[in-house]
Amino acid sequence: MAGGKGTRISSIASDIPKPMIRIGDKPVLEHQIEVLKNQGVTEFLITVSHLGQVIMDYFGDGSRISPATGKPFGVKIKYFNEEIPLGNAGALFYLADDLSDDFLLLNGDLMFDIDLSRFLAFHREHGGIVTLFAHPNSHPYDSGLLVTEKDGEVTRWLSREEKRPEYFENLVNAGIHLVSPKIFPLVSAKHTEYAGGPKIDLDRDLIRPLVTEHKVYAYRSPEYVRDMGTPDRYAVVSADWKAGIITEKNLARKQRAIFLDRDGTVNKYVGFLTSPDQMELLPGVTDAINEIHKNGYLAIVITNQPVIARGDVTWDELQQIHNKMEMLLSKDGAYVDDIFICPHHPDRGFKGEIPELKVICNCRKPKPGLLYQAAEKYNIDLQNSWMIGDSPSDAKAGLAAGCTGIQLGECTLQKTVHSIFWKRPDCYRV
Repeated sequence: MAGGKGTRISSIASDIPKPMIRIGDKPVLEHQIEVLKNQGVTEFLITVSHLGQVIMDYFGDGSRISPATGKPFGVKIKYFNEEIPLGNAGALFYLADDLSDDFLLLNGDLMFDIDLSRFLAFHREHGGIVTLFAHPNSHPYDSGLLVTEKDGEVTRWLSREEKRPEYFENLVNAGIHLVSPKIFPLVSAKHTEYAGGPKIDLDRDLIRPLVTEHKVYAYRSPEYVRDMGTPDRYAVVSADWKAGIITEKNLARKQRAIFLDRDGTVNKYVGFLTSPDQMELLPGVTDAINEIHKNGYLAIVITNQPVIARGDVTWDELQQIHNKMEMLLSKDGAYVDDIFICPHHPDRGFKGEIPELKVICNCRKPKPGLLYQAAEKYNIDLQNSWMIGDSPSDAKAGLAAGCTGIQLGECTLQKTVHSIFWKRPDCYRV
């Protein structure tokens, strides 16, 4: 979708379409085509409008030589020129015959580098009509938010303007969608409803109705996806590209992580935490997590939550506790990439306990099962990762998984993380 006017970034370039603004040595749109071509995507449909001829003259049908690299683009490109604005999804009505299989639908102002095979496998496994590429970000309070089930099904889509729950998950749509051709009856119905006139909006007219039909899923990934549609964002994306950060975050490449215990490490220890009211971050935690991300590591919470097995807290109540944690983190621009939970407890005899969860498992720390789950999901190099917590079981879990295991002593998480990156092990015990 490359037809927008790009008014917010006109101070950078007003005489070319936004997707043709260069990041480093080539236009954003060429970066996108290159990333996808390298993973086997060779056919592209580009919707153009404002200054669209610039795009068509540059890429042609995809067979010509790139002015930026001197190499052939090596793809096939068709165009749909919106002579009148159709909204960000109106062109789909006219493209149905060209899209007979699952297809990627993405914004033309995104810089990204993702492992498409993982995204596609999730999409096909869950069978949704639309799968959204989703991630946490540093400003969820002014972003559209996704509310999901444990399996990734999207149950609510909260726009920036809508009233939010008191606590909400930090998960946003990144602007990349995998779409089944089963969407086209809905596209056709909207086209008829609007008599071919009013614009069709992707979120409002297509995805939201599918959410109510349980046909939308969110694929959560820490990979790099960011729009460059404002001068500030353009500066950040340009710096990230120059530093090589965009490519490094692709999950086809080994990732490094700092795993964090929750109670007593991220938040104050209160015994069995059973209410969002008890969730209070420890001092310096947001700075520590921001430093983890600044150094190119994932920040992943690994937590034993026997309150589930004991019947003290339901899964929905635990989600509310974590929603509050994520909102507290976001006040300082911090976020965790994921939260892995062991709900089991080996001891029986509690009133209201859940018998099927009263088991000896492989995921309850000090066993390393949750770290293995995270490593598989995010292709993590455990030998070059760390596990930090306030108890011996946290350090032992890390060591059992092949990480460096750290039990916090007198130092805070902030000082410990800082000492890791400054290679000063005097601040922690291994």
